[in-house]
Amino acid sequence: MKCGAMKILFVASEAYPLVKTGGLGDVLNSLPHALHGRGADIRLVLPGYRDLLRQLGEVRILGWLDVRGAEGTVGTRVLETRHPDFDFPLWVVDCPALYDRPGNPYLQAGGQDWPDNAERFAVFARVAALLAQDALELGWQPAVVHTHDWQTGLVSAFLADQPARPKTVFTIHNLAYGGHFSHTDFVRLQLPSHWWTPEGVEFHGGFSMLKAGIVYADAVTTVSPTYAAEICTPAFGHGLDGLLLSRQHKLHGILNGIDTRLWNPSTDANLPAHYSAGRVQPGKRRNKQALLDRFLPQAGEAAMRAPLLGLVGRLVEQKGIDWVLAAIPVLLAESDARFVLLGSGQPVYEQKLARLARQFPDRVFVVIGYDEALAHQIEAGVDVFLMPSRFEPCGLNQMYSLRYGTPPVVFKTGGLADTVVDADAEALAEGSATGFVFDVPGVAAFLEAIRRALDLYRQPAAWRRLQQAGMRQSFDWADSAAHYLDLYSS
Repeated sequence: MKCGAMKILFVASEAYPLVKTGGLGDVLNSLPHALHGRGADIRLVLPGYRDLLRQLGEVRILGWLDVRGAEGTVGTRVLETRHPDFDFPLWVVDCPALYDRPGNPYLQAGGQDWPDNAERFAVFARVAALLAQDALELGWQPAVVHTHDWQTGLVSAFLADQPARPKTVFTIHNLAYGGHFSHTDFVRLQLPSHWWTPEGVEFHGGFSMLKAGIVYADAVTTVSPTYAAEICTPAFGHGLDGLLLSRQHKLHGILNGIDTRLWNPSTDANLPAHYSAGRVQPGKRRNKQALLDRFLPQAGEAAMRAPLLGLVGRLVEQKGIDWVLAAIPVLLAESDARFVLLGSGQPVYEQKLARLARQFPDRVFVVIGYDEALAHQIEAGVDVFLMPSRFEPCGLNQMYSLRYGTPPVVFKTGGLADTVVDADAEALAEGSATGFVFDVPGVAAFLEAIRRALDLYRQPAAWRRLQQAGMRQSFDWADSAAHYLDLYSS
């Protein structure tokens, strides 16, 4: 289905490879490309962070826009650039006072939020809303403005009462991050006083940029059907479940896809050996050997036979890292399993993982930080992928794992529930099983699922069928892009 030249403006705070802190960055590369491939005319607008500007080649100044900030008027420059990883023009909001600083887009080096985040993302939203109305008279006005997560929540609000405005779509990638700020910030930013109601942006005495997106956008989407239902309940709603329940008529759960160009075990440039569903074992084996060699000099045949379990992700409570930390010593004692873990997050979890690695240098391998190439090598080289998230709006790593023939162990929630079929007796018999799902939150059920995985791992023929079933799943963006185009048009 081609969509002609529907003009769509994407507004986001990150997009891989220019800036990425998590799955949001991946989606903001993949989804616009999937739509571009179907004929849409795309622009993507991003803040001009220092690390992002460093990666740009030639830029063209589209114009200057002055908007309200916290202390009066803030001047911004809007740049246009082409980048080899994007098939469409990028627009960058350049404002050195707000975005030209080192490191993470949202956090200082110590892990605290930048103290001026309210102003940084209010200014970004004001500029994006003006661009959506062709304030620079470029002759390009979108039919749809698609905004993402709290950092862009105010865009729909700024556009809501404009005449002849584009349609607005707001996607919640993770409801846990609400963009909460004080009433003082609201006043200093001179946001419209009529927004300050419980039906508007007000939230427990402060205001929430995420709530603004939910209230004022024409349509709200989230990144899996199960998560769309979960966030309408107190357990997953973070205080917004009542609002979401009242807005269910405009709430849609559309499963994310993955970039099957970047994540393809038969062509992945990060891998020592390539493989496919038709011939899994030789390639998987060579990738496992290379991964073990990185951490375990002279890894012999015993190490190759032993199960290797992997994890790539943020080391935070949401991801069930405390369950992983509790499970590892038990599994070290009762099996010959080894572990390789890559990620960063809460210092307490980083320290505990590092301590385990020091205690068991031959069996627990930990890399604190993020390494894109190593992430691919872990997906290809480990036998089992651990992803016991307490909640998971969509999750991408379980889809990468399935595609790479690495059955995941997941908690039954959000996108994990929508993408992994448990290897119970019935699913194994009919060949639909793709991984191991536990449905009671906690270490005991997580351990039981891992033990089931290790039992099946010892049955090579059954294990290979499980791997192949996962590798034959389709998780590209084609279905999701079609859903979004239908939504834009409706």
